[in-house]
Parts: sequence; C-alpha cells; structure tokens
Amino acid sequence: MSPMYSFAVLRTTGLFDETDPADADSLVQEFETVECTRRTTLFREGDAADYLYVLLSGKVKLSRRSRDGREGLLALLGPAEQFGDVELLDGGPRVTTATVVAEARLARLHKTALYRWLAQHPQATEQLLRVVARRIRDDRATVHDRLFTDVSGRVAGQLIQLAHQFGIAEGGTTRVVHDLTQTELAQFVGASRESVNKVLAQYASRGWVRLENKCIVILDDAPLARRAQHKRRR
Repeated sequence: MSPMYSFAVLRTTGLFDETDPADADSLVQEFETVECTRRTTLFREGDAADYLYVLLSGKVKLSRRSRDGREGLLALLGPAEQFGDVELLDGGPRVTTATVVAEARLARLHKTALYRWLAQHPQATEQLLRVVARRIRDDRATVHDRLFTDVSGRVAGQLIQLAHQFGIAEGGTTRVVHDLTQTELAQFVGASRESVNKVLAQYASRGWVRLENKCIVILDDAPLARRAQHKRRR
C-alpha cells in the first residue's frame, strides 16, 4: 500500500471532517503505519492508552470479557474506521481488547502528538467529540437490540450491518466476507453458537442467504431487513 493511499484513507476518517486540508495534513504526517497478521493483539482491556488508531486495510474486532471470562464481540471494524480514541480523551485505561481478524495495515498516532495538534486546532476537539458521541449512540442502539430483539432478528440485523460495511455486489447478490469464526459471529450477535447456526441454516433454507467459509452471500436482503425490524414481543 502506497503512502499516498494511506494518507488518502486517513483524511476520510471522522477526525478530519470539517477540518482545513492543510491542518489535516499537518497531523497526517505524525501517524506511523504498522502491519499486523491475523490474531495480533493491538491492546487489551486495562492497558494504558497511548495511541489512536485508524484501520487502513483488513479487519479488527473490539471485544470485552465478562467477569466469568466470556468474551463479547462489540464491533468489527474495516478500512477508514478510527478507534482507541475514547481512552485518550478521558485518560483512563483501555476498556476493550483490539484484535486483528484479517491481515491489517494500520496508522497510529501517539497521544502526545494528538494533544499537541488539538491544542493548536481547538475546533478539531469538537469534531473528535462528535465522532465519539456518534459511536456511543451506536453502542446504545446495539444494547437496545440485544435487549428487545430476538436472536433471529439480531442475526438479520448483523448481516445487514456487515453487508453495509463489507458487502460486494455480485450479479444481484451481496458477498459479505466477514472473516469471523462461527464462535466470533455468535459473540457478535450476543447469542450461543448453536442458536446462531440454527438461524443461519433457516435463512439458507428459505433462500435468503448462502453460507460459505467466513463468508455469507445475501441472496435476498428484503426479508432480512423485515426480520431485523421485528421486535420480540414482551
């Protein structure tokens, strides 16, 4: 990946929305790029927070463990997504673990460089806060879905979200390469592996999807969208 391509991806991140191009370029130059293989851990819960990250290529998952050791997958990130910024704002330790799911290239910015730039461009602080606020809003929506939507609806919703992030149109279908294991996909939905596999098998039998290794081909997204909106009866 060329440095120019990396810079172009960096400039599309939320941090630089509404930022003067010259001001953005001054910070882009402070990023360093790193290449990571699958299963590389970028940081763990409880670690000191030193860097803001931007994913240039590949995929990274953010997860968190419960007190009894179970892992929950909170987010699956793709190119141009920014992460690791919340802890830089509040000064606390990492609240999630970031793990590379598919071979990745990342740009990272040390907190001292970020703080120095924000001091010189105070209007950018407001933009960074908006980026974090949007993420918190999305996280709350995810919690709501897990509370008030059944497993079948959550699976449909996650498939639609993954298609939006990673889907590639192929002759009227959408190929979604998620690179997750069956266990990770179940963690993402917030249900058991058996329950999620059962729902996926049902969707496949109805002709809505085709299941492949770490990939799902969406054959008909309309019923999936309807199913995702169907809330569990109280």
